Amino acid sequence: MDYINRNVSINLKTIRKRKKMSLTMVAEQTGVSKSMLGQIERGESNPTVAILGKIVSGLRVSFNDLVSIPKEEIYIVKKESLTPTKELVDGYSVYTYFPYEEDTSFEIYVVEIKPGYRYISGSHGENTSEYVNVFKGVLTLEVEDKTMTINNGDAVRFNTDKDHIYINNGDDLLAFNMIFHWK
Repeated sequence: MDYINRNVSINLKTIRKRKKMSLTMVAEQTGVSKSMLGQIERGESNPTVAILGKIVSGLRVSFNDLVSIPKEEIYIVKKESLTPTKELVDGYSVYTYFPYEEDTSFEIYVVEIKPGYRYISGSHGENTSEYVNVFKGVLTLEVEDKTMTINNGDAVRFNTDKDHIYINNGDDLLAFNMIFHWK
């Protein structure tokens, strides 16, 4: 299940319970079948935008209330439940752990790069930066005219208002946490 489906699953159940509604009541109010609502709450269904539209309209909540990261609870993200947000066949994958939210100024990712691969990332605009913590392999990072080696267990912060390049010169998979931050 990807993070949006997980968010919808948790938020729908939370909204329904907060409104003290049964699945039957929600079905009557939204026009979405009780069985479909149950599947969504259990994370067994990937609802269409049309279904989500019926739910937000029937429950009189915003779309963001349904898809945003739940605030009231501890939110655990399991890697095996994620699909890559970005995946290039020849060696670069990005997994979104915590995506954009209106009230935060950061996103959290895990990036994996296969041996021998280099990924050129364009500028992310003014007042942006990345915090990278390598937890597997060795990252070669090029920012402007500087080349840095970031070893397993080490971290780096750099401004991302210019192109930057991630390189795996090693023989094994490179993996690192990335926090993307903006002001």
